[in-house]
Parts: sequence; structure tokens; C-alpha cells
Amino acid sequence: MEINKIRNELSIRGKNGIGFLLSAVIIWLIITAIFAQSIEINQKNIYMLYATGLMFPLSVAISTFIKADWKLKDNPLGNLGLLLNIAQIIYFPILIWGITKSPSEAVMLFAIITGAHFFPYGWFYNSIPYYVMAPVISIVIMVLGVNVNVRNLWLEPLTMAVLLSLLVLWLYIDYRNKHSKISATD
Repeated sequence: MEINKIRNELSIRGKNGIGFLLSAVIIWLIITAIFAQSIEINQKNIYMLYATGLMFPLSVAISTFIKADWKLKDNPLGNLGLLLNIAQIIYFPILIWGITKSPSEAVMLFAIITGAHFFPYGWFYNSIPYYVMAPVISIVIMVLGVNVNVRNLWLEPLTMAVLLSLLVLWLYIDYRNKHSKISATD
């Protein structure tokens, strides 16, 4: 089976990972609400980490709702998606450093790590939106993080949620285009 055909199958059956990204939008909105509160920064960071615990169950629920197959056990590259996602955890020492040494920059570091980890999904799903938005998210969040006041840290997770929403929209368009091409050839 040709590699591009396998990747396009992943893209269509998995709907470009949109179920996971939609859950990420929800989690980043929760993080926005956390950082909008008048509580101490260390508490905000702890609650931010707790919020990420919703990722997997929420992703499974949303993927089920939108009928996206995220397991793809019969596809030779099916397990690669899980490995790419787990790879993000390797960057968590940077986040832990940020939480301990520079607590007000932890949310920025987390958003940059999250945005950057999308890049290999461009290859995995054969989707340009991932290639473009991974560096865009990382750079926009960094520029915002360098310039935002500690009292306005909620702007960083809100910006992340908006950028993820744009990525979801672009990936949905990509999915529909691929689905239409497959349907036209059947």
C-alpha cells in the first residue's frame, strides 16, 4: 500500500485528529478561566495541570460523537499517532522547570510545547494545516508571552484556544476535501 494512501486513510478515518483538538480547545478555555481568577500563580499552574487530565476522556468522547476512528489498529501507521502524542510528555521537564523557576511563564511554555508538538502530525495525516499552525502557534504564543503583563496571563490560553479553533477549522476543510476526492473516485 502506498504511503500517501495510508496517510490519507488515517486523515479521513481519524478526521485529522479533530476530536483531540476540539478537546484541547475546551481544555485551553478551562485554563483561560483558571488564569482569569484572582488566585495565586502557583495555584493557577496546579489547576492548569489538573485540567489536562480531561484530555483523554474528553477526546475519546468527542471522537465518538463525531465518528472519528482514533484507534486505527488495521493501519500500519495507526500506533504512530499515539507515539507522537506521548512524545509531548518528553518536553514536560521544561514545563516543570517553568512552574518552579518562573511560574508566570509556565502557561506560555505549556502552550508553546503543545503547539510545537503538532508539527509531525502534518506528515502523519498528510495535512498542511499542522505544518503551518505548529510554528504559528509557537511563535504567536512566545511573542504574546514576552509582552503580556502578569495580571493578563489569561490572554495566553485564550489565544491558544483561538489558534486551535482555527487549526480545527482548517483541518476540517482539509478532511472534507480528501473525503470528497475519495467519494468521487468510488
